Amino acid sequence: QVQLVESGGGLVQPGGSLRLSCAASGFTFSSYEMSWYRQTPGKERELVAGISGAGGSTNYADSVKGRFTISRDNAKNTVYLQMNSLQREDTAVYYCNVFITFAMTNYWGQGTQVTVSS
Repeated sequence: QVQLVESGGGLVQPGGSLRLSCAASGFTFSSYEMSWYRQTPGKERELVAGISGAGGSTNYADSVKGRFTISRDNAKNTVYLQMNSLQREDTAVYYCNVFITFAMTNYWGQGTQVTVSS
């Protein structure tokens, strides 16, 4: 079955950096776009970044452009989110996501907490 396991969250000071990882299994990883979302209490989950199956195309939320970089290693079935110049507003639970088209199903990881605070 499809599994997404995030790691790399934690507490960081404003201006600092973190790299999130999402290890995927149960599907042909290189065939699917992967995305990172985030959510804070009382707010809807929002798209942070996405990357195409081959990694040649990426997209970002305006709020993270120039600070975050999404990448993937198809040999390791892993997608990453490098987060630089972190701001307090980036505090959220970050989720890895894939939409499996033949199953018409959205899959989510368990989430990893990122807290930006001094």
